[in-house]
Amino acid sequence: MKNSSEKKELLKRIPKTDKLLENLTDTIPQRLRLSVCRRVLDELRRKILSDEIKKESELSFERVLKRVQDELNRAMRPSLRPVVNATGVVVHTNLGRSLLTKEIFEEIFDVAVNYSNLEYDLEKGKRGSRYSHVEAILCELTGAEAALVVNNNAAAVLLTLETLAKGKEVIVSRGELVEIGGSFRIPDVMARSGAILREVGATNRTHLRDYENAINENTALLMKVHQSNFAVVGFTKKVSMKELKELGKRHEIPVIEDLGSGNLVDLTPYGFIHEPTVQESLRAGADLVTFSGDKMLGGPQAGIIVGKRDLVERIKKNPMNRAVRIDKLTLAGLEAVLRIYRDPKKALKEIPTLRMLTMSFEETKRRARRLLRLIKAKVGDEALELGYRDTTSRVGGGAMPLQVLKSRAVFIKSARRELPVSLVEKRLRSERIPIITRIEDEGIIFDTRTIKDEEFKLIADSIKRVIEKG
Repeated sequence: MKNSSEKKELLKRIPKTDKLLENLTDTIPQRLRLSVCRRVLDELRRKILSDEIKKESELSFERVLKRVQDELNRAMRPSLRPVVNATGVVVHTNLGRSLLTKEIFEEIFDVAVNYSNLEYDLEKGKRGSRYSHVEAILCELTGAEAALVVNNNAAAVLLTLETLAKGKEVIVSRGELVEIGGSFRIPDVMARSGAILREVGATNRTHLRDYENAINENTALLMKVHQSNFAVVGFTKKVSMKELKELGKRHEIPVIEDLGSGNLVDLTPYGFIHEPTVQESLRAGADLVTFSGDKMLGGPQAGIIVGKRDLVERIKKNPMNRAVRIDKLTLAGLEAVLRIYRDPKKALKEIPTLRMLTMSFEETKRRARRLLRLIKAKVGDEALELGYRDTTSRVGGGAMPLQVLKSRAVFIKSARRELPVSLVEKRLRSERIPIITRIEDEGIIFDTRTIKDEEFKLIADSIKRVIEKG
């Protein structure tokens, strides 16, 4: 530990703010330059006083100036940035969920940089509704009578319950009181809506008689919630939508279903566990179905409500609707995605989420060979242990927890003790375009299912830089 006089000497060695400012580019706003300089110098003082800095060399002008420049570069860089998803989780909630194609982005761009007919009826020459741009195509694709789009599925559920069941009871199976990411729970959103939760059945078994025995004069809705992010196996029983609809019809009570992720294409021909599509739920009798736009649908963030016209119209008139409505950019992106769904085969090829989900194991093997060749050409075999790993990708987005997507990944491991896997992983995250990976078996996994074609060379270049840093 240094004595006070030694610390004073070190404090005197800290470069002056004015001198640092003279050596910084004036293309960066002066206020930011000054703020960063002061922050860096304050941090140096703190480290000296806490004995974290003990050598004068750590306070050289060149070293401190570089630190200030690095901090300025970080400050000027956007916080929200593109990353490479090498995790194999297709609908990765933390990484922005579904991707949009460049063609879809171009449609969003055209609406963004120009005035648009967002709420203008071109045919009638007067005010129109923003919801008209996607309502017709949603009805066409799902068979619903009417549709409404809000900013996410939580808002769709909240708005539906607040409109149709405020102050009244909603009957839900105890096994369907799910929690999704961010601690969003069905009981909590129901409480916020003003509806009264009436739980029936047990966690693993709920019978039709449980619903029927709970119905009373204050019952507003019968609700099903799809268990999209978990599964109960073994001694189980749940009531089908068809059975629930028949019960609701007898008692003149609407039946609604929250599908969570939501899907318009049956993926069972591609080896997937059956996941109810929106169309199936409506055909089975659901009066309303709510689902997300940015999960298995593969579009932008949105909450979609489809179903009976009279119920949807009531929800549209709710004053809360304005608080959760979607903007013009979301509408443009969602409409573009929905148009692709008119041809299901085209949707499987052109919507990135569906393309990655249905990618064959053979295709991931070809992609892994390509990535490994690029890495070897950049780095060679001496600095890294290189190879393949058969792994399991995931659907993500709280959907299909039991679905296994067999995939081939590239595996790397540093051959140098001073370069542990944790440091390599951290450096990859610190790249100009961060690369997000998985650590397995003391190495790093690059699952090729979720890596875009144009990102293969970027990964190889990044690995080369990371290794060469030593």
